[in-house]
Amino acid sequence: MRLLVSACLLGVCCRYDGQSRPDERVLSLGKRHTLIPVCPEQLGGLSTPRCPCERQGDRVAAWDGTDRTEAYLRGAEEAFRLYSVLGCQAAVLKAKSPSCGAGRIYDGTFSGTLRPGDGVTAELLKARGVRVLDEDSAGQLEEE
Repeated sequence: MRLLVSACLLGVCCRYDGQSRPDERVLSLGKRHTLIPVCPEQLGGLSTPRCPCERQGDRVAAWDGTDRTEAYLRGAEEAFRLYSVLGCQAAVLKAKSPSCGAGRIYDGTFSGTLRPGDGVTAELLKARGVRVLDEDSAGQLEEE
C-alpha cells in the first residue's frame, strides 16, 4: 500500500521549529508499505523554520498574528494532488498540527490547549474520502 506520510514523522527537519519528530511506529510501516513523505506547510510555500501557527476557526494564524490561511490551503491541495497522482491509499499525518492534526488540534490560543478538530490538510483529505490516521493510530496499518 502507498501511504502519504507527514515528512517530520520520517525524520525530515521540516517542522515550524526546524526539527523533526521521527516516530518508530510510522517508520516501521516502511517494511510493508511505500511511504511518500509530504510537508503540506512547505508545499504551501512556508519556510522552515517558521513562526508557529494554530487554527482559529476557518483561519490559520501565526503566533505573531500573521494570517497564514492561504499557504495552508495551498499546501493541503498540493498534498492531495500528490496523494492522487502517486496512487496512495491512506495518509498518516502528524497529530495536533494545524495542518495535519486529525481529531484533536491546538485551540488557537497558543496556550497548549487541545480541542476537537482537524488541521487544514487532514480536513481536506477526509472531505475527499481519504482515510487519515496519525502516528498514534498508524499501527492499524501494520497488517494491511
